[in-house]
Amino acid sequence: MGILENKARARLFYKYLSKVYDQVNPFIWNEEMRTDALELLDFPEDATVLDVGCGTGFATEGLLENVDEVYGIDQSQHQLEKAYAKFGKRGPVHFHRGDAERLPFATNTFDIVWSSGSIEYWPNPILALREFRRVLKPGGQVLVVGPNYPENTLTQKLADAIMLFYDEYEADRMFKTAGFEEVRHMFQGPSYEPDVAITTVARAPE
Repeated sequence: MGILENKARARLFYKYLSKVYDQVNPFIWNEEMRTDALELLDFPEDATVLDVGCGTGFATEGLLENVDEVYGIDQSQHQLEKAYAKFGKRGPVHFHRGDAERLPFATNTFDIVWSSGSIEYWPNPILALREFRRVLKPGGQVLVVGPNYPENTLTQKLADAIMLFYDEYEADRMFKTAGFEEVRHMFQGPSYEPDVAITTVARAPE
């Protein structure tokens, strides 16, 4: 388990990263990548959408181009404060501070659960994915963006020491173990590293 796959350490990490997150993020996860990921989803009319690990709200902005309101949850108060400054505390985004492994929502609530740049910090990703399935309506979609496992052996060791990295085979295993169906993947990244991220889309059983 990597050093940042620990909730307390991840919160401390984001306490400082939140100060520059919106300036750094476009070099790793940009608007073009977000648009490409959004096109993988089918948005039903009046869709209910949850953004897990919403951070400062970069993905939330893209989701709001497709729906009227979004529920966002993040464990970092510092990241949420940045999001509040963008969207307000009472508006189209309903913010919650909480844990991906214990979502504070009722079963069968959402049509879509989105999470980008969060899975790499989860101590138990399958537990979190099962929570996603629980809060999804039957047939609902999940989309998760995480870091693709590097090919270089030395880089792999460094990656493993920091946080969760995984390839499409491990993604298949995690999502199917969590009970999802129709699992598929797309590799994404900025021009200098086009396969740095792996985006997985799947459906909850009907």
